[in-house]
Parts: sequence; C-alpha cells; structure tokens
Amino acid sequence: MTKVIQVERDLSVLDEAAKCLAGGGLVAFPTETVYGLGASALNEAAVAGIFVAKGRPQDNPLIVHISDKKMLDQVVSSVPPAAEKLMDAFWPGPLTIILEKSENIPISVTAGLQTVGVRMPSHPVALALIEKSGVPVAAPSANLSGCPSTTRASHVIHDLTGRVDYIVDGGACSVGLESTVLDMTGEVPQILRPGGVSLEELQAVLGEVTYEPALKDSREVPKSPGMKYRHYAPKGELYLVEPRYAESLAEKLAFFSGQGKKTGVLRCSDNQYEADFVIDCGKTAEAYASALFDALRSMDDLGAEVMFAELPQDEGGIVPALMNRMLKASGGQVLEENLTTRIERL
Repeated sequence: MTKVIQVERDLSVLDEAAKCLAGGGLVAFPTETVYGLGASALNEAAVAGIFVAKGRPQDNPLIVHISDKKMLDQVVSSVPPAAEKLMDAFWPGPLTIILEKSENIPISVTAGLQTVGVRMPSHPVALALIEKSGVPVAAPSANLSGCPSTTRASHVIHDLTGRVDYIVDGGACSVGLESTVLDMTGEVPQILRPGGVSLEELQAVLGEVTYEPALKDSREVPKSPGMKYRHYAPKGELYLVEPRYAESLAEKLAFFSGQGKKTGVLRCSDNQYEADFVIDCGKTAEAYASALFDALRSMDDLGAEVMFAELPQDEGGIVPALMNRMLKASGGQVLEENLTTRIERL
C-alpha cells in the first residue's frame, strides 16, 4: 500500500517516510530537477527494489543523493580539489559528480563500476528527508522506466502507486530536467549527461570540460544514467521541428488528421496550428525545460497519437540538456533534415 504525504511548511510530516528509507523502504520525493525514487544507498536489498519498481535495466547506474558534505565519506573514496571547487560552486543544486566509489556502496548502485555519481539536491523537502533518514539515498527518476520523467507528484502517483511505500508531494519541480552528470575520474572533466548546470558554467570554474552524451559502444556499461537506453518517451509518435518550419508542420498535421489520428503540438512560438491539442511550453529554454515532461504526459492523457515539438531558438545554457531529452523522447525523429546539423552541433 502506497501512502502519499503532502508537504507544505511542516517538515515533521517527513519523519515516517525518513524512517521507512532508513529501514530499507522505497520513497519517492521531489527534487529541484525531477522527482526521485529513493532507497538507502547502503542497503543492497533496498536498492534492488528500485530496479523492480521501475522496471529498470540492471546496467543503468543510480545517482546517490546526500544532504550534507559529511555524507561523502560514506559514498566516495576521495574528493579531489577540482571536485571540491565544483561542490562549493554548484551544491546544493542540479550537478552530479562522478568519483571513485566507497566500499560502502553496493555494486548494484553503480552497475558494477568502481565509480559513483553523487549530488546534493537543493529542494528543501529532499534535503530534509535525506537528513532525517540519516543515510545517503540512491534515487533515479520516479517513473516507470522509459516513460517521461516525473515533475509533479500526480505523475509519480500515476506510475508508481502500489510499487513504493511512500510518495512525498512537495509540489512541481522547478528545473524540470535531470541533473548534469560530470565525470571527474579522467584526465579532463567530461559531461556525460547535460542538465541544469551548463557547460559554460562548468568551464568558468574548471577551465577545460568536454562533452560525451552517448556511449560509443552499446555493449559498455554507462557511467551515467541517460546514456544508453531510450528515455522520456510518450506513448504517441513524437517529431522535433524548428518554429521556422511552421508551413511544413501544418502540412504534416493535415496529413495525419486526414488519417484520423489525434495530433498535438508542443509550442514555444507564436505560430498557430490546426491540431487537436496545442500546449504552450513557454518562450524561453528554461520555461520549456520546466514544462517538457509535464507536457508530454499531458499529451498522453489527452490521447495524442502524433506529436510535434517546437525547439527553442536559444543557444547554450540549458538548451543542450533540453535537446538531449527531446531527442531521446522522439527517438531522434526530426521533421526537417536541416535540424540534424543543429542537433549534432549541440
């Protein structure tokens, strides 16, 4: 039986969920990025429950969440000076740092690797829950594997009721995309998954930073979530399009409507479309990032069978992360070939 806890101002309502976490249970909770499905990172049986609840592949590692830097001793074997600089600059916040793991962390957390991703979320409910539990918390996104991530408690309730012990409702997530994952175990820091901390921000602190958002060999075990499997996918077909191709999009909408299919558009421009469903996702990349997963889930609820998502025209900042999620959600389907060049550049 899943219990939903509504958090407003009184954080003492988290006590029973924290006790559940410490005792090996599963608790879904909000962070500033997306909702996470948490279990004690020190408890192998509890961690196994995450994979069962989500239907998650075993070779997809989990990120460990902490509420205080003192918890790092339980999670990683050492913290190099460059990683300390990052923690000072971006924690608490949407940055996951990959370091050599501690012996305390079961290999089920890291998919058998000797490295582990760790972050300190900035959401006050997440911090309080972890602190009250007294354990570092392994937590992927709180959704069924492959589905759009959850940015509202209602999304989690839809996906995981009956699969977890508690769902903590702390409101909508502000960032809306998962954290940036930065590998600090090589010679040059490397982004493995773009997110809420941008390449430019990382370079301002560290200097040289590279970007490797996918595996070169599909047989490899990824160091970060989001590198190997299709993620974030809605039930219907999803295509990406730039707003300047509104005429082509109008033709596609007419074609699919003529076939009797329900159509939808995720819009970030002032373009007008004849579609069954149109969802405005905001004019800025930040607004779009915050709205994306909720919009995809809303399209599913409405029954959209073919969807088109306009892409923001900004560059830098959170745009690479937004494009990354949209590409995975669409399976790389684009309306105009010209868009491929821009995608590859990002």
